[in-house]
Amino acid sequence: MNSRLEDVYSYELLDTPSEKELDEITELASIICDAPISLITILDDKRQWFKSNKGLDINETKIEDSFCRHTLHKPDEILVVNDALKDDHFIENKLVFENPNIRFYAGVPLVTKRNNVLGTLCIIDRKPREFSRDQERALKILAKKAMDKIESRKQIKNLTKTVDFNTDRLVKLTENLPIGIFEMIVSKSGDLKFSFLSEGMKKLHPESNLEDWLEDASIGFSLMHPEDVEGLREALVLSVKEEKNVYHEYRVKRDSGYDWHAIHGYPMRTENGDTIIYGSFTDITQHLEYEETLEQIAFDISHVLRRPVTTLLGLSELIESEHKLSFDKLNEYSGYIKTVTEELEKFTRRLEEIYSKKKHTINSRNNRA
Repeated sequence: MNSRLEDVYSYELLDTPSEKELDEITELASIICDAPISLITILDDKRQWFKSNKGLDINETKIEDSFCRHTLHKPDEILVVNDALKDDHFIENKLVFENPNIRFYAGVPLVTKRNNVLGTLCIIDRKPREFSRDQERALKILAKKAMDKIESRKQIKNLTKTVDFNTDRLVKLTENLPIGIFEMIVSKSGDLKFSFLSEGMKKLHPESNLEDWLEDASIGFSLMHPEDVEGLREALVLSVKEEKNVYHEYRVKRDSGYDWHAIHGYPMRTENGDTIIYGSFTDITQHLEYEETLEQIAFDISHVLRRPVTTLLGLSELIESEHKLSFDKLNEYSGYIKTVTEELEKFTRRLEEIYSKKKHTINSRNNRA
């Protein structure tokens, strides 16, 4: 495929509906140039198709019959045919002797950034005539306007494709994250409504239907510990009022008790006074259990382990202070050391039990997820 055809297809113009801005350009060209027919044509390798059509009852012609094809290799030149019956290039053209009976033609190439001609903005008359310099200048200006519109149309389409592609990627990413992404609208009156919930919410609330959440945001509150509902509401109200990020922890009902969840949100005020909160829901139960375990270990080390270690240090100083130890004293100190060793062993077993229990709990959660 040559460069010109690549451009033609990249603009995605062929066989698309008419567009108001382009139709207005052909209408103006017809009025300014006092011509009954005005067209925006797009040419591929087989046909000439009319993207905008003022005055004709057909939508396309074969490319070999097209006047516009003579502009394809002359992007910088306007083609003017004052009388087709007196022009050797067109005297035997089918479109001269049959509908639309072309006698006069003027066409300005529509040129891409790669200097390829897509087609033309052209005017046609059924009688021979002259073409003034002012009309030529006006047609060139209108052709540039048409090409500007076509370029912006392409940019918008490309941006839309990029947005759609990135949106699809984002949706796939959020579906596989172990968190729930949300967009929540808080009205001026304080009503809450979810406008978006990611599939990750199903991992947090497998028993819930997300469609129900989108219809009624209060469903989320019904799954919480009753004592935590008001606190979350107040946190959301404060976030909206002060336009500050929200972070709040709360409990969620489970068959075996409660899990801990957290909400992170970023508020943004809209022009109509509503607030949109963009954020996420996260299960922080495991994180809190880690913290609880670390706190327990720190407590045990500072309270339980301190006594036997202090005893050992005291025995060490006592032994060092005595130059000669009797057999009875050695037995006495040996008994102390044995007691301390047993306490340390007991403490070690306790830590092992805590670790094993936590490991079992974490593995159970991971398997459930």
